Amino acid sequence: MEKTLNVSHSGSSKGKWSADLGNPAQRQARSGSYSPGSGAASDTHPSQTQKRHLEGVLNKYTNLLQGWQSRYFVLDPELGQLQYFINEHNKDQKPRGSLPLIGSSVALSDEFPFMFTVYAANGDLFKLRACDAREQQMWMTQLQLCARRHSDGSAKVMSQAEGQQKNLVNSIESLPSRGPLSSLDQDLLLLKATSAATLSCLGECLSILQHNVCQAAQHITHSHTQGSNTDNISTWSRPKTEDHVNNGDLARNNTSALHQPHSPVHRNKERLKDTENSNPESVDSSEEITDTEDNDEEDLGVLDDQRSIILHLLSQLKLGMDLTRVVLPTFILEKRSLLEMYANFMAHPDVFLAITSGATPEERMIRFVEYYLTAFHEGRKGAVAKKPYNPILGESFHCTWDVPRDKVRPLRTTSSSPAPAAAHSAQTTSNDGLGSYRLRFVAEQVSHHPPVSGFYCECKERQTCVNTHVWTKSKFMGMSIGVSMFGEGVLHLLEHDEEYVFTLPSAYARSILTVPWVELGGKVSIGCAKSGYSATVTFHTKPFYGGKVHRVTGEVKHNPTGTIVCKAQGEWNGTLEFTYSSGETKVIDTSKLPVIKKKIRPLEKQAQYESRRLWQHVTSALKAGDIDVATEHKHQLEEKQRREGKQRTASSTTWKPKYFIKEGEGWVYHNPLWKTK
Repeated sequence: MEKTLNVSHSGSSKGKWSADLGNPAQRQARSGSYSPGSGAASDTHPSQTQKRHLEGVLNKYTNLLQGWQSRYFVLDPELGQLQYFINEHNKDQKPRGSLPLIGSSVALSDEFPFMFTVYAANGDLFKLRACDAREQQMWMTQLQLCARRHSDGSAKVMSQAEGQQKNLVNSIESLPSRGPLSSLDQDLLLLKATSAATLSCLGECLSILQHNVCQAAQHITHSHTQGSNTDNISTWSRPKTEDHVNNGDLARNNTSALHQPHSPVHRNKERLKDTENSNPESVDSSEEITDTEDNDEEDLGVLDDQRSIILHLLSQLKLGMDLTRVVLPTFILEKRSLLEMYANFMAHPDVFLAITSGATPEERMIRFVEYYLTAFHEGRKGAVAKKPYNPILGESFHCTWDVPRDKVRPLRTTSSSPAPAAAHSAQTTSNDGLGSYRLRFVAEQVSHHPPVSGFYCECKERQTCVNTHVWTKSKFMGMSIGVSMFGEGVLHLLEHDEEYVFTLPSAYARSILTVPWVELGGKVSIGCAKSGYSATVTFHTKPFYGGKVHRVTGEVKHNPTGTIVCKAQGEWNGTLEFTYSSGETKVIDTSKLPVIKKKIRPLEKQAQYESRRLWQHVTSALKAGDIDVATEHKHQLEEKQRREGKQRTASSTTWKPKYFIKEGEGWVYHNPLWKTK
């Protein structure tokens, strides 16, 4: 039986609801009055167990031109949706719009009388106004109850799924370890890992929905307190999170950080006396020779015996587990250290050195983005996913590049400033045939727990250097492994007194049981506080169904004017297309860019803790295909690191890196160009 209650108001709008009251016993249990003006009722209020179908007229903020418009709204408790129509007569037609209420939130607003906002988990929202406080409270209460009811239902389903997955795992693990059907059967282990990955995916989706709603509410509240433009609906369209900072905020944040004495972005311009690293290991560049090492990996799938090892390992891992301290099989290693992988990001040093030749701040930012997008394909060797050696504490890697001066040319041939462009052209011509620029690189493992690497690269002739610290964190994701790259880099163009702060994307090893492959993912930021230019680059992961792999998009923005001066799209390991504000377009094929080989000293000239010498026996065994010998040498290095760590703990000795100094939360090279300028 359905009973309809009409609630009249002093204004022109009227809200009404219908409640399913059930049998007489339920009607008696649910009897009670509802007072819209008394605030949100407690969970024990009898009337809250009713599924109310609420509908009526509210004012909705449409856009900047049309402003507030009268619309007819319907709250459907079964669908868990808030729908609206032009008027009541049209409510039998298709709604003009709707919001899913699962995971949503409702909040008061003090912009206008009787205003409130409904934020959906997908980032959409409705800004609404009631005719009086009573109706405002009625709508807010029923929307909150409906959202809670559907969210609780999702949590219940999730709980049931977790229980079923746990029963599956227990059933598999209760089987004997041997026999025709054992707990180590490959199909059962794959079923176990796949079910865990699926459950994790569902949990992550639910968590993301809840997180987005919370972030949206925080963003709206912050906008109110800062006196945001109440007429601009676009500023409300998406929740703001730490990983998605808009370009204007990026410039402000960078400017603020540059004036914080303990910030990793802050750099002391005065030369500091370095007592802790007064005698770093000297590297004689005259002993270096062109590197002939070929680290390309065979694009083979996982062998059957190796798959059994991986399956057994996966069966013991938990979703989301940090793999930093997990010893992974030796056969998945890549025959080079992570420190050397960072050096391979500089495989196009001519493009890197051309950044500082940009005639304008705009052109220099665009050149940096062009270099950034073309750097990853060579740093990530081969299509097959393999893992570089985890550097041990104190490990270092040194190399240099000799870059012919006539090769350091801009990728763009036009400029918005004709006079400086002509001057640069003359300078480039005068450099022809005058030898090479020397680019020097050093990387060091400065921390073991957490694993932090620092690397520094400089060219004195061009007054250019870059300092970066990276903390890697690996996470088990079922059928994938994700590697997050925390930290930041700072490119210094001393000639222009500019600093470009940038971050790095995450990496994912997919299909680890068949043919593993690598993709990059996440949004990274690049910003120059002095010039006001910034860039965002998004590495897109492949969707479950369809879509391309290795996609990347980006744009360069002038923050003071909001002008987009360059857009980029393509594949980070393939073809990239750049479109500039002048209308000019350019295509870069990363696979055809010339690679300048780095120079490195022979093993016998290297120090004990330099990467190539340190890992030489592991590398030789992997090249020979002797996994057992490689595993043994790797184990010896790890055991030595553990013993040295215990000795430092016993003697209360603090580890001091040789080439890098801790500044705030970051690490800085002990003698960078900006200190010797």
